[in-house]
Amino acid sequence: MTVAETAVPVLTIDGPGGAGKGTISRLVAERLGWHLLDSGALYRLTALAAGKHGVALDDEAGLARVAAGLDVVFVAEAQATRILLEGDDATATIRTEQVGDAASRIAALPAVREALLGRQRDFRKPPGLVADGRDMGTVVFTQAPLKIFLTASAEERARRRQLQLREAGVDASLSSLLKEIQARDARDMQRSVAPLKPADDAITLDTTRLTIPEVVDRLTELLTERGLASAT
Repeated sequence: MTVAETAVPVLTIDGPGGAGKGTISRLVAERLGWHLLDSGALYRLTALAAGKHGVALDDEAGLARVAAGLDVVFVAEAQATRILLEGDDATATIRTEQVGDAASRIAALPAVREALLGRQRDFRKPPGLVADGRDMGTVVFTQAPLKIFLTASAEERARRRQLQLREAGVDASLSSLLKEIQARDARDMQRSVAPLKPADDAITLDTTRLTIPEVVDRLTELLTERGLASAT
């Protein structure tokens, strides 16, 4: 990594699904005018592309080739980011439970993680980067000056997911969503490569009883206190 790259501040936000990482990361990046890395989207896109091309989820070499050759474009738009996979809009598709489950499975494969590592680090550009994922602080950006681990109770994360699905017109039982979240947590935390856990120097923030604006304010305050961003 070059001196110029290390001079670019990075805020890593790791944590389990449903803790609010995606929304919080986007809002912090918008407030600061920084770049945003949604690392989970890359794994979801890999899983989706594998399905399109008939690559099995246990074909590690094949999945690594798919990851290395992803034809993906992130289009910044008001309040959101549109994602094109091989020219097709995949923004909504990659957020389905089916794709999320597949992404969690392939994320446990070392060759896939290695294939996506360089692509993730390429997002580090001035004036700064907010990196959202599960191993941003422990593997991808180990020298980041501020690392956050967002968490929330599994019950609260299931409730949030149910609300998201209802807004999208999809009905799902709270009990089934809770089981899926608990299973994904266990898989992510127990995998041999880059398991889900806070970095040793990360600040853990439980969002169960916090509002989104409260979390965004707290993170921008921490960045300002450490001289990584100007007061907003």
